[in-house]
Amino acid sequence: MKLNDLRPNPGSKKNRKRVGRGISAGQGKTAGRGTKGQNSRAGAGGHLYRQGGNLPFFRRLPFVRGKGFTPLTRVEFNEVNLDQLSSFKADSEITPKTLDQARLIRNPLNPVALMGRGELKTALKVRVNRVTKSAKAKIEAAGGTVELIG
Repeated sequence: MKLNDLRPNPGSKKNRKRVGRGISAGQGKTAGRGTKGQNSRAGAGGHLYRQGGNLPFFRRLPFVRGKGFTPLTRVEFNEVNLDQLSSFKADSEITPKTLDQARLIRNPLNPVALMGRGELKTALKVRVNRVTKSAKAKIEAAGGTVELIG
């Protein structure tokens, strides 16, 4: 097989209909558009901005999802810093549930991310969804452990 042998599958390509080329062609005179009216003219169908009294499409877009152009797949994390964990006793286990009971997170349905602001004096067992490198280093330096949950 050579490049000059390649052909599209039979029936996959159709020639476009050439309209407005005389009465013998079958699509002459009005070229299948009927007579008069907006859709018989060239450039017909109006523009996206003209919608007969409705708010035009482009102006309606920011309202479609409620909060402007927020991506639908974005995951919002509850951010907790190390200095907020100072109230926990040594060797206590920190989970999203215990953080919610301590009122350190806003939405218990969202995953928890542990950030590295502040210092940690006590050893803690931390089980959260996401941890920064600096926070993990500080927890392990204090004698604690970090476990990521799914």
